[in-house]
Amino acid sequence: MLDYLAAAGASGTESLLGFVPIIGMIAIFWFLIIRPQMRQQKQHREKVASVKPRDQVVTTSGIVGKVTKVDDDYIEVEIAKGVVVKVVKSMIGDVTSPTAKPAND
Repeated sequence: MLDYLAAAGASGTESLLGFVPIIGMIAIFWFLIIRPQMRQQKQHREKVASVKPRDQVVTTSGIVGKVTKVDDDYIEVEIAKGVVVKVVKSMIGDVTSPTAKPAND
């Protein structure tokens, strides 16, 4: 009877030890892939939220221009002299400072 209980306890420990590599892989994925991606997304959201007129932006489609007006969900971007387009804020890929050489000058 005692041998049966000892064997049952050992197999339970062995099954728990089988999960250790899986937990290790999850931890590696978290620290190498998921966490840095979340940090990068947070930085992008902060950058897009801080867009102001006269900033130079690059949209995700590759259009470069100067911000002329900022709303809650949209911005107006001047891509050439007299050509202003309305862009969804979330489609901004990068924001550069107004001291950088403007794309449309």
